[in-house]
Amino acid sequence: MQAESQSVERWSLSAVTRKPRDWAGLAEECVAFANARGGEVHLGIEDGMRIPPSDQKIPDPLARKVRAKIDENTTNVEFMSDIIKAENGGEFICLKVLRSESVASTSDGGYHLRIAGKSRPLAGDEVMRLATDRANWSWETQTAARVPRSAADRSKVKNLVSRLKASKNAESSVKGMTSDQTLDHFKLAEGKHLTNLGVLCVGGRVDRAKLGVAPIIHFIKKDESGHKTNKIVWDDHDLSPMELVDDVWKQIPDFRETYEVPNGMRRDLIPIFDEEIVRELLVNALVHRPYTQKGDIYLYLLPDRLELTNPGLLPIGVTPRNILHQSVRRNEHLARLFHDVGLMEREGTGIDRMCDILLSQGRPVPELKENDDSVTVTVHRRYPDKKVIEFIADAGEVLDLSGSERIVLGLLAKKDSATAPSMAEDLGFKSVRELKTWMKRLLEKGIVTRVGKTQATRYFVDPGALQIRRFDRIVRERPG
Repeated sequence: MQAESQSVERWSLSAVTRKPRDWAGLAEECVAFANARGGEVHLGIEDGMRIPPSDQKIPDPLARKVRAKIDENTTNVEFMSDIIKAENGGEFICLKVLRSESVASTSDGGYHLRIAGKSRPLAGDEVMRLATDRANWSWETQTAARVPRSAADRSKVKNLVSRLKASKNAESSVKGMTSDQTLDHFKLAEGKHLTNLGVLCVGGRVDRAKLGVAPIIHFIKKDESGHKTNKIVWDDHDLSPMELVDDVWKQIPDFRETYEVPNGMRRDLIPIFDEEIVRELLVNALVHRPYTQKGDIYLYLLPDRLELTNPGLLPIGVTPRNILHQSVRRNEHLARLFHDVGLMEREGTGIDRMCDILLSQGRPVPELKENDDSVTVTVHRRYPDKKVIEFIADAGEVLDLSGSERIVLGLLAKKDSATAPSMAEDLGFKSVRELKTWMKRLLEKGIVTRVGKTQATRYFVDPGALQIRRFDRIVRERPG
């Protein structure tokens, strides 16, 4: 049995068998799933349990009544209902809610969305943002432009197939597909026509321009006086989004500038702006922008920072504060394509990866700001901290750190110590309790220590662990 998650919710059977029956609450749960990615409501499993009581049977009239009540109390909710027998012989009703192409609601006009494993109501501007995201989701697979499949740019299709064959992210079945099978698999074509996504990724330049929302990127460099010293614009629609990522990196020489960091008798070269950071910025902008909204991407290189401004607000449920922990697909098929060609590791890791890289170099994390109709990400230009680089690199060799553990160590090594509330705030957690999973192994290994309890807890990197040459011995000698 699946545990409760973003896609599974459990409800007690008493909610629909004992008065007052909570048909409204069940309807809200189904609406929330329909407005998210879909999911399952397991009706007949008590909270905290994984299976129903062994003697529980579901009569057919009750199952029919549940289906009728959901139909009666919701709009734009499609679902399938089955009576499932668990391994202990007990039965429950599995309501499999499909993702709705339109905005779903309760019959009395309530809107709900599944966010971070919980269903919550939406109001005001949130409903408008949900409608915008819903339109964008269906935009990818539309064929209203009526661009024939034969009009696909053969060189782009060939390049896409080659990238997939060379990618470690693509499955072997994908690598063995023909060109036409590849177009169908990634929703780039539907029948005789290219989809909007297909025009965007493998269409000809003129057809891509006719979409009206194909990305245009402006690179602007300014000096300390605010004067423009360089400008490059990608506005001819010749390149697909995947090709734009590569070309922007190649065409801007400033991205290859480095700092010299002393390392014993030699000097190491550390990029001023790491290539992976720049690529992650571009990938996130291209994958997560709403393609139903016009607007250009602006990349500003200033003396003390790099800024990227992307049209559209963050997906509903995602905020600058919780972005490390929330992942919402706005362009599902484009994200899958970017993943499979190797331009992104997996969904929702862009900001995490940038934080990981920057903190591992002793630099500040990127800053996110939501504007009226756009989002700006700022990466500060800061000289790397040699002590932090050495410490995290050595710790990684000994402990095989996860990304979240490197982020924690980067924050602590830079600050030397931090309170639990400040760490929770820096990491976007709602409470200090959520720190436990990120801290557990570091505390067990003695790399991070703590004093105090609950809100008064203070974490700090063991001073001995910061002595790089003693690090391995300290880990081995600690009890347990």
